[in-house]
Amino acid sequence: MTTPAPVHEATAGRSTAPVRLSGVAMMLTSALSNQLGAATGALAFGSIGPAGVVAVRQWVAAVVLVAVGRPRVRTFTWRQWWPVLSLAVVFATMNLTLYTAIDRVGLGLAVTLEFLGPLSVALATSRRAVDLVCALVAGSAVLVLLRPKPTADYLGLGLGLTAAACWAAYILLNRLIGARLPGAQGSGAAAVLSGLLYVPVGVLVFARHTPSPRALGCAAAAGVLSSAVPFLVDMLALRKVPTQIFGVFMSAHPVMAALVGWIILGQRLPVVDWLAIAAIVAANSATAIATATAPRRQR
Repeated sequence: MTTPAPVHEATAGRSTAPVRLSGVAMMLTSALSNQLGAATGALAFGSIGPAGVVAVRQWVAAVVLVAVGRPRVRTFTWRQWWPVLSLAVVFATMNLTLYTAIDRVGLGLAVTLEFLGPLSVALATSRRAVDLVCALVAGSAVLVLLRPKPTADYLGLGLGLTAAACWAAYILLNRLIGARLPGAQGSGAAAVLSGLLYVPVGVLVFARHTPSPRALGCAAAAGVLSSAVPFLVDMLALRKVPTQIFGVFMSAHPVMAALVGWIILGQRLPVVDWLAIAAIVAANSATAIATATAPRRQR
Protein backbone atom coordinates (compact mmCIF):
# COMPACT_ATOMS: atom_id res chain seq x y z
CA MET A 1 0.00 0.00 0.00
CA THR A 2 1.07 3.61 -0.44
CA THR A 3 3.00 5.02 2.50
CA PRO A 4 1.97 8.59 3.33
CA ALA A 5 4.54 11.13 4.40
CA PRO A 6 5.24 11.11 8.13
CA VAL A 7 3.87 13.86 10.31
CA HIS A 8 5.72 15.40 13.25
CA GLU A 9 5.10 13.27 16.30
CA ALA A 10 3.94 15.71 18.95
CA THR A 11 3.38 19.33 19.62
CA ALA A 12 5.65 21.24 21.96
CA GLY A 13 5.28 20.42 25.63
CA ARG A 14 3.38 17.20 25.08
CA SER A 15 4.77 13.87 26.25
CA THR A 16 5.63 11.60 23.31
CA ALA A 17 5.41 8.31 25.28
CA PRO A 18 1.63 7.84 24.88
CA VAL A 19 1.91 8.82 21.22
CA ARG A 20 4.58 6.20 20.58
CA LEU A 21 2.65 3.53 22.44
CA SER A 22 -0.48 4.26 20.46
CA GLY A 23 1.54 4.16 17.25
CA VAL A 24 2.97 0.76 18.19
CA ALA A 25 -0.52 -0.49 19.02
CA MET A 26 -1.74 0.68 15.60
CA MET A 27 1.10 -1.07 13.77
CA LEU A 28 0.47 -4.34 15.60
CA THR A 29 -3.27 -3.97 14.91
CA SER A 30 -2.54 -3.46 11.22
CA ALA A 31 -0.33 -6.56 11.04
CA LEU A 32 -2.86 -8.67 12.93
CA SER A 33 -5.75 -7.43 10.78
CA ASN A 34 -3.82 -8.18 7.60
CA GLN A 35 -3.13 -11.78 8.60
CA LEU A 36 -6.61 -12.34 10.04
CA GLY A 37 -7.93 -11.23 6.67
CA ALA A 38 -5.72 -13.72 4.85
CA ALA A 39 -6.79 -16.51 7.20
CA THR A 40 -10.46 -15.58 6.81
CA GLY A 41 -10.08 -15.62 3.05
CA ALA A 42 -8.42 -19.05 3.26
CA LEU A 43 -11.60 -20.41 4.87
CA ALA A 44 -13.35 -19.84 1.51
CA PHE A 45 -10.73 -21.66 -0.60
CA GLY A 46 -12.70 -24.90 -0.51
CA SER A 47 -15.74 -23.19 -2.05
CA ILE A 48 -14.41 -20.64 -4.55
CA GLY A 49 -10.66 -21.24 -4.53
CA PRO A 50 -7.87 -18.67 -4.15
CA ALA A 51 -8.79 -16.94 -7.44
CA GLY A 52 -12.37 -16.36 -6.31
CA VAL A 53 -11.25 -15.02 -2.94
CA VAL A 54 -8.71 -12.69 -4.57
CA ALA A 55 -11.34 -11.43 -7.03
CA VAL A 56 -13.67 -10.38 -4.21
CA ARG A 57 -10.76 -8.95 -2.23
CA GLN A 58 -9.65 -6.86 -5.22
CA TRP A 59 -13.16 -5.50 -5.67
CA VAL A 60 -13.38 -4.51 -2.01
CA ALA A 61 -9.92 -2.92 -2.15
CA ALA A 62 -10.92 -0.98 -5.26
CA VAL A 63 -13.99 0.48 -3.54
CA VAL A 64 -11.97 1.49 -0.47
CA LEU A 65 -8.94 2.93 -2.25
CA VAL A 66 -10.92 4.84 -4.87
CA ALA A 67 -12.96 6.42 -2.06
CA VAL A 68 -9.78 7.42 -0.23
CA GLY A 69 -7.65 8.38 -3.22
CA ARG A 70 -10.34 9.93 -5.45
CA PRO A 71 -8.16 9.65 -8.57
CA ARG A 72 -8.70 12.26 -11.29
CA VAL A 73 -7.87 9.87 -14.11
CA ARG A 74 -8.80 12.34 -16.87
CA THR A 75 -5.89 14.53 -15.86
CA PHE A 76 -3.30 11.72 -15.86
CA THR A 77 -0.50 11.96 -18.43
CA TRP A 78 1.20 8.92 -19.96
CA ARG A 79 4.17 9.56 -17.63
CA GLN A 80 1.73 9.04 -14.74
CA TRP A 81 -0.35 6.33 -16.38
CA TRP A 82 2.35 3.75 -17.13
CA PRO A 83 3.44 3.21 -13.50
CA VAL A 84 -0.24 3.09 -12.47
CA LEU A 85 -0.94 0.41 -15.09
CA SER A 86 2.16 -1.50 -14.00
CA LEU A 87 1.08 -1.27 -10.35
CA ALA A 88 -2.37 -2.63 -11.22
CA VAL A 89 -0.82 -5.72 -12.84
CA VAL A 90 1.63 -6.17 -9.97
CA PHE A 91 -1.14 -5.74 -7.38
CA ALA A 92 -3.29 -8.37 -9.08
CA THR A 93 -0.42 -10.84 -9.51
CA MET A 94 0.89 -10.35 -5.97
CA ASN A 95 -2.39 -11.24 -4.29
CA LEU A 96 -3.15 -14.19 -6.55
CA THR A 97 0.31 -15.74 -6.09
CA LEU A 98 0.21 -15.10 -2.34
CA TYR A 99 -3.23 -16.61 -1.79
CA THR A 100 -2.42 -19.61 -3.98
CA ALA A 101 0.79 -20.08 -1.98
CA ILE A 102 -1.22 -19.88 1.25
CA ASP A 103 -3.48 -22.62 -0.08
CA ARG A 104 -0.49 -24.85 -0.87
CA VAL A 105 2.13 -24.20 1.85
CA GLY A 106 0.22 -22.44 4.63
CA LEU A 107 -0.18 -18.87 5.80
CA GLY A 108 2.99 -18.53 7.90
CA LEU A 109 5.41 -19.84 5.29
CA ALA A 110 3.75 -18.01 2.37
CA VAL A 111 3.78 -14.62 4.12
CA THR A 112 7.38 -15.13 5.28
CA LEU A 113 8.48 -15.78 1.70
CA GLU A 114 6.50 -12.77 0.47
CA PHE A 115 8.16 -10.66 3.18
CA LEU A 116 11.49 -11.17 1.41
CA GLY A 117 10.29 -8.59 -1.14
CA PRO A 118 10.50 -5.47 1.04
CA LEU A 119 13.55 -6.86 2.82
CA SER A 120 15.34 -7.25 -0.53
CA VAL A 121 14.47 -3.68 -1.50
CA ALA A 122 15.89 -2.39 1.79
CA LEU A 123 19.09 -4.42 1.45
CA ALA A 124 19.61 -3.57 -2.22
CA THR A 125 19.61 0.17 -1.55
CA SER A 126 22.36 0.02 1.11
CA ARG A 127 26.10 -0.57 1.14
CA ARG A 128 26.60 -0.95 4.88
CA ALA A 129 28.44 -3.97 6.26
CA VAL A 130 25.58 -4.73 8.64
CA ASP A 131 23.23 -5.06 5.68
CA LEU A 132 25.54 -7.58 4.04
CA VAL A 133 25.36 -9.65 7.23
CA CYS A 134 21.56 -9.28 7.27
CA ALA A 135 21.39 -10.41 3.64
CA LEU A 136 23.45 -13.51 4.44
CA VAL A 137 21.25 -14.30 7.45
CA ALA A 138 18.05 -13.86 5.44
CA GLY A 139 19.46 -15.88 2.53
CA SER A 140 20.42 -18.72 4.85
CA ALA A 141 16.93 -18.68 6.37
CA VAL A 142 15.38 -18.89 2.91
CA LEU A 143 17.49 -21.94 2.12
CA VAL A 144 16.20 -23.53 5.32
CA LEU A 145 12.59 -22.78 4.35
CA LEU A 146 13.14 -24.15 0.84
CA ARG A 147 15.08 -27.22 1.98
CA PRO A 148 14.18 -30.47 0.20
CA LYS A 149 11.81 -32.67 2.19
CA PRO A 150 9.25 -35.35 1.31
CA THR A 151 6.26 -33.04 1.67
CA ALA A 152 7.81 -29.97 0.01
CA ASP A 153 5.42 -28.18 -2.35
CA TYR A 154 7.85 -26.47 -4.69
CA LEU A 155 5.12 -24.82 -6.73
CA GLY A 156 3.72 -23.25 -3.56
CA LEU A 157 7.19 -22.12 -2.49
CA GLY A 158 7.83 -20.67 -5.94
CA LEU A 159 4.53 -18.79 -5.82
CA GLY A 160 5.53 -17.35 -2.43
CA LEU A 161 8.79 -16.09 -3.93
CA THR A 162 6.87 -14.68 -6.90
CA ALA A 163 4.69 -12.77 -4.45
CA ALA A 164 7.90 -11.45 -2.87
CA ALA A 165 9.13 -10.17 -6.24
CA CYS A 166 5.74 -8.54 -6.79
CA TRP A 167 5.88 -6.86 -3.37
CA ALA A 168 9.33 -5.47 -4.19
CA ALA A 169 8.00 -4.11 -7.49
CA TYR A 170 4.94 -2.79 -5.64
CA ILE A 171 7.16 -0.76 -3.30
CA LEU A 172 9.29 0.68 -6.11
CA LEU A 173 6.27 1.55 -8.25
CA ASN A 174 4.51 3.18 -5.31
CA ARG A 175 7.56 5.37 -4.71
CA LEU A 176 7.52 6.43 -8.36
CA ILE A 177 3.76 7.05 -8.33
CA GLY A 178 4.05 9.00 -5.08
CA ALA A 179 6.50 11.36 -6.77
CA ARG A 180 4.26 11.85 -9.81
CA LEU A 181 0.75 11.88 -8.35
CA PRO A 182 -0.58 13.57 -5.21
CA GLY A 183 -2.04 11.67 -2.27
CA ALA A 184 -3.38 8.19 -2.93
CA GLN A 185 -4.66 8.91 -6.43
CA GLY A 186 -2.24 6.46 -8.02
CA SER A 187 -3.09 3.66 -5.61
CA GLY A 188 -6.80 4.29 -6.08
CA ALA A 189 -6.56 4.17 -9.87
CA ALA A 190 -4.38 1.03 -9.77
CA ALA A 191 -6.82 -0.69 -7.39
CA VAL A 192 -9.75 0.02 -9.72
CA LEU A 193 -7.86 -1.32 -12.75
CA SER A 194 -6.80 -4.39 -10.78
CA GLY A 195 -10.41 -4.95 -9.74
CA LEU A 196 -11.51 -4.72 -13.38
CA LEU A 197 -8.90 -7.32 -14.34
CA TYR A 198 -10.61 -9.71 -11.94
CA VAL A 199 -14.12 -9.25 -13.34
CA PRO A 200 -13.70 -12.02 -15.95
CA VAL A 201 -11.86 -14.16 -13.39
CA GLY A 202 -14.71 -13.77 -10.91
CA VAL A 203 -17.34 -14.48 -13.55
CA LEU A 204 -15.53 -17.67 -14.60
CA VAL A 205 -14.99 -18.88 -11.03
CA PHE A 206 -18.52 -18.15 -9.86
CA ALA A 207 -20.04 -19.69 -12.99
CA ARG A 208 -18.25 -22.96 -12.22
CA HIS A 209 -18.62 -22.84 -8.44
CA THR A 210 -21.74 -21.21 -7.06
CA PRO A 211 -20.48 -19.21 -4.07
CA SER A 212 -22.20 -19.68 -0.76
CA PRO A 213 -23.04 -16.64 1.37
CA ARG A 214 -20.40 -17.83 3.86
CA ALA A 215 -17.69 -17.99 1.18
CA LEU A 216 -18.58 -14.53 -0.15
CA GLY A 217 -18.61 -13.19 3.41
CA CYS A 218 -15.16 -14.63 4.13
CA ALA A 219 -13.76 -13.23 0.88
CA ALA A 220 -15.27 -9.79 1.52
CA ALA A 221 -13.95 -9.85 5.09
CA ALA A 222 -10.51 -10.61 3.66
CA GLY A 223 -10.77 -7.47 1.55
CA VAL A 224 -11.76 -5.34 4.53
CA LEU A 225 -9.28 -6.81 7.00
CA SER A 226 -6.33 -7.10 4.59
CA SER A 227 -6.86 -3.93 2.55
CA ALA A 228 -9.15 -1.34 4.12
CA VAL A 229 -8.14 -1.64 7.77
CA PRO A 230 -4.34 -1.78 7.24
CA PHE A 231 -4.42 1.11 4.76
CA LEU A 232 -6.28 3.43 7.13
CA VAL A 233 -4.50 2.28 10.32
CA ASP A 234 -1.06 2.58 8.73
CA MET A 235 -1.83 6.15 7.67
CA LEU A 236 -2.68 7.02 11.27
CA ALA A 237 0.34 5.12 12.64
CA LEU A 238 2.76 7.01 10.40
CA ARG A 239 1.57 10.24 12.00
CA LYS A 240 2.82 8.96 15.34
CA VAL A 241 6.01 7.01 14.58
CA PRO A 242 9.00 7.59 12.25
CA THR A 243 9.03 5.64 9.00
CA GLN A 244 12.13 3.71 10.14
CA ILE A 245 10.32 2.40 13.21
CA PHE A 246 7.39 1.54 10.98
CA GLY A 247 9.83 -0.55 8.94
CA VAL A 248 10.94 -2.43 12.05
CA PHE A 249 7.36 -3.36 12.90
CA MET A 250 6.81 -4.69 9.39
CA SER A 251 8.62 -7.70 10.86
CA ALA A 252 5.48 -8.49 12.82
CA HIS A 253 3.78 -9.76 9.66
CA PRO A 254 5.53 -13.16 9.31
CA VAL A 255 5.18 -13.80 13.04
CA MET A 256 1.51 -12.82 13.05
CA ALA A 257 0.92 -14.96 9.96
CA ALA A 258 2.49 -18.03 11.55
CA LEU A 259 0.50 -17.55 14.77
CA VAL A 260 -2.80 -16.86 13.00
CA GLY A 261 -2.24 -19.80 10.65
CA TRP A 262 -1.63 -22.04 13.65
CA ILE A 263 -4.57 -20.82 15.77
CA ILE A 264 -7.26 -20.32 13.10
CA LEU A 265 -6.25 -22.70 10.30
CA GLY A 266 -4.46 -25.34 12.36
CA GLN A 267 -1.29 -24.98 10.26
CA ARG A 268 1.59 -26.03 12.50
CA LEU A 269 5.16 -25.25 11.49
CA PRO A 270 8.18 -27.33 12.51
CA VAL A 271 10.64 -25.74 14.92
CA VAL A 272 13.26 -25.26 12.20
CA ASP A 273 10.79 -23.17 10.17
CA TRP A 274 10.06 -21.01 13.23
CA LEU A 275 13.81 -20.45 13.60
CA ALA A 276 14.08 -19.46 9.93
CA ILE A 277 11.18 -17.01 10.31
CA ALA A 278 12.87 -15.54 13.40
CA ALA A 279 16.11 -15.10 11.41
CA ILE A 280 14.31 -13.22 8.61
CA VAL A 281 12.49 -11.04 11.13
CA ALA A 282 15.78 -10.27 12.90
CA ALA A 283 17.45 -9.40 9.59
CA ASN A 284 14.70 -6.93 8.73
CA SER A 285 14.73 -5.37 12.20
CA ALA A 286 18.52 -4.95 12.12
CA THR A 287 18.35 -3.36 8.68
CA ALA A 288 15.62 -0.91 9.74
CA ILE A 289 17.41 0.01 12.99
CA ALA A 290 20.71 0.54 11.15
CA THR A 291 18.92 2.79 8.67
CA ALA A 292 17.31 4.77 11.49
CA THR A 293 20.59 5.33 13.36
CA ALA A 294 22.90 5.94 10.39
CA PRO A 295 22.08 9.68 9.93
CA ARG A 296 22.72 10.34 13.62
CA ARG A 297 26.14 8.75 13.38
CA GLN A 298 27.04 10.95 10.44
CA ARG A 299 26.29 14.13 12.29
